[in-house]
Amino acid sequence: MRWPIFAAVLFALVATPVTANDAVPVRVVMPQQQALSQQLVLSGSLTAQQDASLSSRIAGLVAQVLVDAGSQASQGQALLQLDTSLAQHELAQRQAALNAARVQQTEAQRLVDEARQLTQQQLFPQTELSLRQAALARADAELQQASAALALQQEILARHTLTAPFAGVIVRRYTDSGEWLALGAPVLQLVSLTPLLLDVQVPQEYFAALPALQRLEVRSDLQPEQSLSAQLVAAVPVADATARSFLARLQVDDAQHALLPGSSATASLYFARDDASVLVIPSDALLRHPDGNFSVFSIRDNTAQRHNVKLGRVSAQGVEVLSGLPAEQPVVIRGNETLRDGQPVRILSDDTSGAPRDSKE
Repeated sequence: MRWPIFAAVLFALVATPVTANDAVPVRVVMPQQQALSQQLVLSGSLTAQQDASLSSRIAGLVAQVLVDAGSQASQGQALLQLDTSLAQHELAQRQAALNAARVQQTEAQRLVDEARQLTQQQLFPQTELSLRQAALARADAELQQASAALALQQEILARHTLTAPFAGVIVRRYTDSGEWLALGAPVLQLVSLTPLLLDVQVPQEYFAALPALQRLEVRSDLQPEQSLSAQLVAAVPVADATARSFLARLQVDDAQHALLPGSSATASLYFARDDASVLVIPSDALLRHPDGNFSVFSIRDNTAQRHNVKLGRVSAQGVEVLSGLPAEQPVVIRGNETLRDGQPVRILSDDTSGAPRDSKE
Protein backbone atom coordinates (compact mmCIF):
# COMPACT_ATOMS: atom_id res chain seq x y z
CA MET A 1 0.00 0.00 0.00
CA ARG A 2 2.93 2.38 0.56
CA TRP A 3 4.09 2.44 -3.09
CA PRO A 4 0.74 3.64 -4.52
CA ILE A 5 0.56 6.38 -1.88
CA PHE A 6 4.16 7.57 -2.65
CA ALA A 7 3.47 7.59 -6.38
CA ALA A 8 0.33 9.66 -5.88
CA VAL A 9 2.18 12.23 -3.79
CA LEU A 10 5.02 12.47 -6.34
CA PHE A 11 2.52 12.94 -9.17
CA ALA A 12 0.81 15.71 -7.24
CA LEU A 13 4.11 17.54 -6.71
CA VAL A 14 5.09 17.31 -10.36
CA ALA A 15 1.71 18.34 -11.60
CA THR A 16 1.50 21.35 -9.31
CA PRO A 17 1.68 24.52 -11.51
CA VAL A 18 4.37 27.09 -10.89
CA THR A 19 2.91 30.13 -9.18
CA ALA A 20 4.04 33.74 -9.37
CA ASN A 21 5.82 33.37 -6.05
CA ASP A 22 8.01 30.60 -7.57
CA ALA A 23 9.14 32.84 -10.48
CA VAL A 24 12.73 34.10 -10.41
CA PRO A 25 12.99 37.83 -9.63
CA VAL A 26 14.99 39.70 -12.27
CA ARG A 27 15.82 43.23 -13.32
CA VAL A 28 15.61 44.20 -16.96
CA VAL A 29 16.38 47.01 -19.35
CA MET A 30 15.27 47.67 -22.89
CA PRO A 31 17.98 47.47 -25.58
CA GLN A 32 18.67 50.90 -27.04
CA GLN A 33 18.81 51.63 -30.74
CA GLN A 34 21.38 54.41 -30.83
CA ALA A 35 24.44 55.76 -32.54
CA LEU A 36 27.45 54.23 -30.83
CA SER A 37 30.66 56.23 -31.00
CA GLN A 38 33.82 54.22 -30.71
CA GLN A 39 36.45 55.17 -28.15
CA LEU A 40 40.04 54.05 -28.11
CA VAL A 41 42.21 54.79 -25.06
CA LEU A 42 46.00 54.63 -25.44
CA SER A 43 48.95 55.55 -23.22
CA GLY A 44 52.20 57.21 -24.17
CA SER A 45 54.82 59.75 -23.12
CA LEU A 46 54.87 63.46 -23.83
CA THR A 47 57.86 64.59 -25.86
CA ALA A 48 59.11 67.96 -26.96
CA GLN A 49 58.85 68.81 -30.62
CA GLN A 50 62.40 70.22 -30.47
CA ASP A 51 65.10 68.62 -28.35
CA ALA A 52 68.66 69.54 -29.38
CA SER A 53 72.14 68.88 -28.05
CA LEU A 54 73.84 72.14 -28.96
CA SER A 55 77.48 72.37 -30.00
CA SER A 56 79.75 75.18 -31.08
CA ARG A 57 80.30 75.74 -34.81
CA ILE A 58 83.97 76.49 -34.19
CA ALA A 59 86.70 75.27 -31.82
CA GLY A 60 88.00 77.64 -29.18
CA LEU A 61 88.49 78.55 -25.55
CA VAL A 62 85.29 79.03 -23.53
CA ALA A 63 85.26 82.57 -22.21
CA GLN A 64 81.83 82.56 -20.56
CA VAL A 65 78.78 80.29 -20.23
CA LEU A 66 75.78 82.61 -20.04
CA VAL A 67 73.13 80.06 -18.94
CA ASP A 68 72.79 77.07 -16.65
CA ALA A 69 70.49 74.06 -16.25
CA GLY A 70 66.95 75.28 -15.76
CA SER A 71 67.47 78.61 -17.52
CA GLN A 72 64.76 79.77 -19.91
CA ALA A 73 66.14 80.76 -23.30
CA SER A 74 64.48 82.72 -26.07
CA GLN A 75 65.22 82.18 -29.73
CA GLY A 76 68.44 83.95 -30.74
CA GLN A 77 69.62 84.48 -27.17
CA ALA A 78 73.37 84.17 -26.55
CA LEU A 79 74.15 81.04 -24.54
CA LEU A 80 77.95 80.73 -24.65
CA GLN A 81 80.86 82.97 -25.62
CA LEU A 82 84.28 81.80 -26.86
CA ASP A 83 87.43 83.88 -26.59
CA THR A 84 87.52 86.22 -29.61
CA SER A 85 90.95 87.88 -29.22
CA LEU A 86 92.62 86.25 -32.24
CA ALA A 87 89.47 86.49 -34.32
CA GLN A 88 89.23 90.23 -33.64
CA HIS A 89 92.84 90.79 -34.77
CA GLU A 90 92.23 88.78 -37.91
CA LEU A 91 89.10 90.80 -38.58
CA ALA A 92 91.07 94.06 -38.33
CA GLN A 93 93.59 92.76 -40.86
CA ARG A 94 90.81 91.80 -43.27
CA GLN A 95 89.26 95.22 -42.89
CA ALA A 96 92.59 96.92 -43.66
CA ALA A 97 93.10 94.71 -46.71
CA LEU A 98 89.65 95.68 -47.96
CA ASN A 99 90.43 99.39 -47.52
CA ALA A 100 93.67 99.00 -49.49
CA ALA A 101 91.90 97.13 -52.28
CA ARG A 102 89.25 99.81 -52.44
CA VAL A 103 91.94 102.53 -52.82
CA GLN A 104 93.68 100.59 -55.59
CA GLN A 105 90.41 100.05 -57.42
CA THR A 106 89.58 103.76 -57.20
CA GLU A 107 93.00 104.74 -58.60
CA ALA A 108 92.74 102.18 -61.39
CA GLN A 109 89.33 103.56 -62.31
CA ARG A 110 90.71 107.13 -62.42
CA LEU A 111 93.54 106.09 -64.75
CA VAL A 112 91.12 104.36 -67.10
CA ASP A 113 88.84 107.40 -67.25
CA GLU A 114 91.82 109.66 -67.98
CA ALA A 115 93.16 107.40 -70.72
CA ARG A 116 89.73 107.12 -72.32
CA GLN A 117 89.44 110.93 -72.64
CA LEU A 118 92.92 111.29 -74.10
CA THR A 119 92.33 108.46 -76.53
CA GLN A 120 89.19 110.12 -77.82
CA GLN A 121 91.31 113.23 -78.47
CA GLN A 122 93.87 111.01 -80.19
CA LEU A 123 96.48 112.12 -77.63
CA PHE A 124 96.92 108.67 -76.04
CA PRO A 125 97.65 105.28 -77.65
CA GLN A 126 94.90 102.65 -77.63
CA THR A 127 97.32 100.08 -76.26
CA GLU A 128 97.87 102.08 -73.09
CA LEU A 129 94.12 102.32 -72.57
CA SER A 130 93.81 98.55 -72.84
CA LEU A 131 96.58 98.07 -70.25
CA ARG A 132 94.84 100.39 -67.81
CA GLN A 133 91.53 98.64 -68.34
CA ALA A 134 93.19 95.32 -67.51
CA ALA A 135 94.65 96.84 -64.34
CA LEU A 136 91.17 98.07 -63.39
CA ALA A 137 89.71 94.59 -63.87
CA ARG A 138 92.44 93.16 -61.64
CA ALA A 139 91.74 95.82 -59.01
CA ASP A 140 88.01 94.98 -59.11
CA ALA A 141 88.79 91.30 -58.54
CA GLU A 142 91.11 92.08 -55.64
CA LEU A 143 88.41 94.27 -54.09
CA GLN A 144 85.87 91.44 -54.34
CA GLN A 145 88.37 89.02 -52.86
CA ALA A 146 89.09 91.33 -49.93
CA SER A 147 85.37 91.85 -49.35
CA ALA A 148 84.72 88.10 -49.31
CA ALA A 149 87.65 87.56 -46.91
CA LEU A 150 86.19 90.18 -44.57
CA ALA A 151 82.73 88.57 -44.69
CA LEU A 152 84.31 85.18 -43.93
CA GLN A 153 86.14 86.55 -40.92
CA GLN A 154 82.98 88.26 -39.69
CA GLU A 155 81.16 84.92 -39.87
CA ILE A 156 84.01 83.20 -37.99
CA LEU A 157 83.78 85.88 -35.31
CA ALA A 158 80.01 85.46 -35.07
CA ARG A 159 80.45 81.71 -34.58
CA HIS A 160 82.36 82.39 -31.37
CA THR A 161 78.92 83.10 -29.85
CA LEU A 162 76.51 80.18 -29.46
CA THR A 163 72.87 81.28 -29.72
CA ALA A 164 69.60 79.42 -29.05
CA PRO A 165 68.07 78.07 -32.30
CA PHE A 166 64.62 78.00 -30.66
CA ALA A 167 62.95 78.99 -27.41
CA GLY A 168 63.08 76.47 -24.58
CA VAL A 169 64.71 75.48 -21.32
CA ILE A 170 68.31 74.40 -20.71
CA VAL A 171 68.25 70.81 -19.50
CA ARG A 172 71.98 70.03 -19.22
CA ARG A 173 75.27 71.93 -19.27
CA TYR A 174 78.40 70.08 -20.38
CA THR A 175 81.17 72.72 -20.25
CA ASP A 176 82.47 75.66 -18.23
CA SER A 177 84.66 78.73 -18.61
CA GLY A 178 88.31 78.06 -19.34
CA GLU A 179 87.77 74.75 -21.14
CA TRP A 180 88.94 74.18 -24.68
CA LEU A 181 85.94 73.35 -26.81
CA ALA A 182 86.50 70.99 -29.72
CA LEU A 183 84.46 71.33 -32.88
CA GLY A 184 81.20 69.38 -32.57
CA ALA A 185 81.53 68.72 -28.82
CA PRO A 186 78.18 68.96 -26.95
CA VAL A 187 77.82 72.14 -24.92
CA LEU A 188 74.18 72.45 -23.81
CA GLN A 189 70.92 70.53 -24.18
CA LEU A 190 67.96 72.72 -25.10
CA VAL A 191 64.36 71.44 -24.99
CA SER A 192 61.30 73.36 -26.15
CA LEU A 193 58.31 73.37 -23.81
CA THR A 194 55.68 73.98 -26.45
CA PRO A 195 54.24 72.47 -28.49
CA LEU A 196 54.29 69.03 -26.85
CA LEU A 197 53.80 65.80 -28.75
CA LEU A 198 52.27 62.54 -27.60
CA ASP A 199 53.40 59.40 -29.43
CA VAL A 200 51.04 56.44 -29.11
CA GLN A 201 50.98 53.00 -30.71
CA VAL A 202 47.60 52.46 -32.39
CA PRO A 203 46.35 48.94 -33.26
CA GLN A 204 46.74 48.29 -36.96
CA GLU A 205 43.01 47.74 -37.59
CA TYR A 206 42.37 51.42 -36.80
CA PHE A 207 44.60 52.77 -39.57
CA ALA A 208 41.76 52.80 -42.12
CA ALA A 209 39.47 54.47 -39.55
CA LEU A 210 41.67 57.56 -39.10
CA PRO A 211 39.56 59.65 -41.54
CA ALA A 212 36.58 59.00 -39.23
CA LEU A 213 38.40 60.40 -36.19
CA GLN A 214 36.05 62.96 -34.62
CA ARG A 215 38.03 64.35 -31.69
CA LEU A 216 40.96 63.74 -29.38
CA GLU A 217 41.36 64.21 -25.66
CA VAL A 218 44.59 63.99 -23.69
CA ARG A 219 44.96 63.68 -19.93
CA SER A 220 48.36 63.97 -18.34
CA ASP A 221 49.16 61.95 -15.24
CA LEU A 222 50.40 65.21 -13.72
CA GLN A 223 46.89 66.66 -13.94
CA PRO A 224 44.49 63.75 -14.58
CA GLU A 225 41.43 65.90 -13.87
CA GLN A 226 42.21 68.28 -16.75
CA SER A 227 41.20 67.29 -20.27
CA LEU A 228 43.26 68.85 -23.07
CA SER A 229 42.44 68.99 -26.75
CA ALA A 230 44.87 67.60 -29.30
CA GLN A 231 45.19 67.05 -33.01
CA LEU A 232 46.67 64.28 -35.11
CA VAL A 233 49.75 65.64 -36.87
CA ALA A 234 51.28 62.43 -38.22
CA ALA A 235 50.48 58.75 -38.70
CA VAL A 236 53.40 56.59 -39.78
CA PRO A 237 52.05 54.20 -42.47
CA VAL A 238 54.39 51.40 -41.38
CA ALA A 239 53.18 48.78 -38.91
CA ASP A 240 55.28 47.24 -36.16
CA ALA A 241 55.45 43.53 -37.02
CA THR A 242 55.79 42.58 -33.35
CA ALA A 243 53.07 44.72 -31.77
CA ARG A 244 50.83 44.90 -34.89
CA SER A 245 50.48 48.63 -34.40
CA PHE A 246 51.52 51.89 -36.03
CA LEU A 247 52.82 55.16 -34.62
CA ALA A 248 50.43 58.10 -34.30
CA ARG A 249 51.77 61.49 -33.23
CA LEU A 250 49.43 63.92 -31.49
CA GLN A 251 50.08 67.59 -30.82
CA VAL A 252 48.70 68.68 -27.46
CA ASP A 253 47.29 72.17 -26.93
CA ASP A 254 48.84 73.29 -23.63
CA ALA A 255 48.23 77.02 -23.44
CA GLN A 256 48.94 77.10 -19.70
CA HIS A 257 52.29 75.29 -20.05
CA ALA A 258 51.22 72.91 -17.31
CA LEU A 259 52.67 69.76 -18.92
CA LEU A 260 56.23 68.53 -18.78
CA PRO A 261 58.14 66.72 -21.55
CA GLY A 262 58.84 63.14 -20.54
CA SER A 263 55.72 62.73 -18.37
CA SER A 264 53.13 60.05 -19.10
CA ALA A 265 49.72 60.79 -20.59
CA THR A 266 46.61 59.05 -21.89
CA ALA A 267 44.92 59.80 -25.20
CA SER A 268 41.25 59.09 -25.95
CA LEU A 269 40.42 58.79 -29.63
CA TYR A 270 36.75 59.02 -30.67
CA PHE A 271 35.76 57.54 -34.03
CA ALA A 272 32.49 57.99 -35.91
CA ARG A 273 30.63 54.86 -36.98
CA ASP A 274 29.48 54.26 -40.55
CA ASP A 275 26.13 52.81 -39.50
CA ALA A 276 23.47 55.23 -38.29
CA SER A 277 22.54 53.24 -35.18
CA VAL A 278 23.13 49.87 -33.54
CA LEU A 279 21.51 47.78 -30.82
CA VAL A 280 23.25 48.49 -27.51
CA ILE A 281 22.86 46.65 -24.19
CA PRO A 282 24.67 46.93 -20.84
CA SER A 283 27.57 44.59 -20.27
CA ASP A 284 25.75 43.15 -17.21
CA ALA A 285 23.30 41.46 -19.58
CA LEU A 286 26.02 39.27 -21.10
CA LEU A 287 26.71 35.70 -20.03
CA ARG A 288 30.03 34.27 -21.14
CA HIS A 289 30.23 30.62 -22.15
CA PRO A 290 33.24 28.36 -21.66
CA ASP A 291 33.83 28.36 -25.41
CA GLY A 292 34.14 32.17 -25.41
CA ASN A 293 30.72 32.90 -26.92
CA PHE A 294 28.06 35.04 -25.25
CA SER A 295 24.33 34.77 -24.63
CA VAL A 296 21.61 37.08 -23.34
CA PHE A 297 18.26 36.40 -21.64
CA SER A 298 15.25 38.32 -22.90
CA ILE A 299 11.78 38.28 -21.36
CA ARG A 300 8.61 37.39 -23.22
CA ASP A 301 5.32 36.58 -21.47
CA ASN A 302 7.18 36.58 -18.15
CA THR A 303 9.40 33.76 -19.40
CA ALA A 304 13.16 33.84 -19.88
CA GLN A 305 14.45 33.13 -23.38
CA ARG A 306 18.15 32.58 -24.01
CA HIS A 307 19.68 34.06 -27.18
CA ASN A 308 23.17 33.38 -28.47
CA VAL A 309 24.41 36.74 -29.67
CA LYS A 310 27.22 38.04 -31.80
CA LEU A 311 28.86 41.10 -30.30
CA GLY A 312 30.54 44.09 -31.85
CA ARG A 313 32.68 46.70 -30.18
CA VAL A 314 32.51 47.93 -26.62
CA SER A 315 32.30 51.55 -25.54
CA ALA A 316 31.34 53.52 -22.45
CA GLN A 317 27.73 53.48 -23.71
CA GLY A 318 27.47 49.69 -23.69
CA VAL A 319 28.06 46.66 -25.89
CA GLU A 320 27.07 46.46 -29.53
CA VAL A 321 24.91 43.43 -30.47
CA LEU A 322 25.30 42.56 -34.12
CA SER A 323 22.81 39.67 -34.31
CA GLY A 324 20.80 37.18 -32.31
CA LEU A 325 18.75 39.50 -30.05
CA PRO A 326 15.18 40.73 -30.64
CA ALA A 327 15.05 44.50 -30.51
CA GLU A 328 11.66 44.90 -28.77
CA GLN A 329 12.19 42.61 -25.77
CA PRO A 330 13.77 43.62 -22.44
CA VAL A 331 16.98 41.89 -21.45
CA VAL A 332 17.89 40.64 -17.98
CA ILE A 333 20.75 42.46 -16.21
CA ARG A 334 20.23 41.07 -12.66
CA GLY A 335 19.35 37.52 -11.73
CA ASN A 336 20.58 36.08 -15.03
CA GLU A 337 23.49 34.16 -13.50
CA THR A 338 21.38 31.12 -12.53
CA LEU A 339 18.53 31.67 -14.96
CA ARG A 340 17.50 28.85 -17.33
CA ASP A 341 15.88 28.96 -20.72
CA GLY A 342 12.07 28.84 -20.41
CA GLN A 343 12.09 29.58 -16.67
CA PRO A 344 9.32 31.84 -15.35
CA VAL A 345 10.48 35.21 -14.09
CA ARG A 346 9.11 38.09 -12.09
CA ILE A 347 10.25 41.54 -13.15
CA LEU A 348 10.99 43.62 -10.11
CA SER A 349 8.93 46.75 -9.88
CA ASP A 350 11.85 49.01 -8.91
CA ASP A 351 13.85 48.41 -12.09
CA THR A 352 15.19 51.58 -13.66
CA SER A 353 14.53 50.57 -17.23
CA GLY A 354 10.86 51.41 -17.31
CA ALA A 355 10.12 48.03 -18.89
CA PRO A 356 6.58 46.65 -18.31
CA ARG A 357 5.96 43.67 -16.08
CA ASP A 358 4.44 41.61 -18.87
CA SER A 359 6.51 42.30 -22.00
CA LYS A 360 5.35 40.80 -25.24
CA GLU A 361 6.75 40.86 -28.69
